[in-house]
Amino acid sequence: MKLSFPHPIIILLGFVLLAGLSSYFIQSGSFDRVLDFDTGREIIVPGSFHTIEDHNASLYEIALSIPEGFILGADIVVLILLIGGAFYVVEKTGALQVGIEALIYRFRSKQYLLLYLIGIVFAFCGSTIAMQEELIALAPVLVILAKKVNYDVRSIIALALGSALVGASFSPFNPFGSLLSQTIAELDFAEGLAYRLVFLALAIFIWCSYHIKYGKSKIAGSEIHEIKPVKISLQHAVILFLTFAGVAVMAWGIIYRDWGYNDMSALFFVVGFSCGLIGRLGINGTARAYTAGFSEMIFAGVIVGLARSVYLILQNTAIVDPMIQAMFEPLERMPIQLAAVGLYLSQAIIHIPVPSTSGQAVLTTPLAVPLMDLLGVSRQVAVLTYQYACGLTDLVTPTNGGMMAVIAAAGIKYNNWMAYIWKSYLLLMGLGLISVLIALIWFA
Repeated sequence: MKLSFPHPIIILLGFVLLAGLSSYFIQSGSFDRVLDFDTGREIIVPGSFHTIEDHNASLYEIALSIPEGFILGADIVVLILLIGGAFYVVEKTGALQVGIEALIYRFRSKQYLLLYLIGIVFAFCGSTIAMQEELIALAPVLVILAKKVNYDVRSIIALALGSALVGASFSPFNPFGSLLSQTIAELDFAEGLAYRLVFLALAIFIWCSYHIKYGKSKIAGSEIHEIKPVKISLQHAVILFLTFAGVAVMAWGIIYRDWGYNDMSALFFVVGFSCGLIGRLGINGTARAYTAGFSEMIFAGVIVGLARSVYLILQNTAIVDPMIQAMFEPLERMPIQLAAVGLYLSQAIIHIPVPSTSGQAVLTTPLAVPLMDLLGVSRQVAVLTYQYACGLTDLVTPTNGGMMAVIAAAGIKYNNWMAYIWKSYLLLMGLGLISVLIALIWFA
């Protein structure tokens, strides 16, 4: 019997089981926590780690974590279904196809500019609002674009999702990453801003250039699409305007109105139905298209729910804190440069069981800051090691439900994604490490 790479659901179920088994080998423990009034979050008290009554996950608890993971991530699953349904409706009107063809024709002689533009736009979205799950619904659109420009679909996903994650990782103003970590570290936002912006620009340029150069489809006999002028009808123009206006309103709501997933879901439910009616699908036709969109996105929702289940087990068995303590404690006895490298790698490893970037900031920054103080190093290093390693690991860890859902919606298997992305991931991880090592001198 020929062995095949495990299905994404099997991979995540394996992580759920591994999380449960880990509780039998790791003594439960906890840090004391206090409310931080600047962030409104509970943060760890350094030096307060202590063991507690050991809690090993039973088979029943492991199985129960699966539906509980879906419940915990219900708002994201609903967002995936409703935004996915909305974009499916827009696609059925033909507006997306026409819009993409018109865009390609506009950049017909300078295709690389179009690809750089895509990367920069998504990097901006990642830098400002940490866009990720919202991209799941765009996956079918990106697949169409990849076929039209004769690029490997993985490279186009890398230019969209990847650029958003790279932007979020290197951004000095990501509210769920660097800004949160800087606030906990009691650092002024303006301090180190220029330094971070330089490495943000470098990271985006390197990332986009890599995938534009190596992403061209190498499949023998790849279909070459003739580029023809396209006229966008008034009907399609209105639909495209409503769609992109919805994206703009979503960004505004996140930044200025503190919108959550439910607000975004409601917005796109209205946008999707409006576009269906304008596209003359009719009420029943729009409903049928929405239903078909749900079926296309349900797998992505399952992936997100299972990813939540992994962290739920680790949290319930109280083994997250002991794992962090075990990684950070040896760093106190290392030379400064080795400690910085060790902290950087530890943050990347920690992000596998702790897939929430904001959650990791709250967990690790209060421990990394006193470590840097003890070593006589700027607290900026504590923040940089967190934001680079944590954000970039989102590109590869299967516990990141958002990434797994996007590649699943694009029809990409996880092993094929890893086979393509690992070199560029290591390249950016290397850039982040260089930034950390220079920061030891720059912020001395």
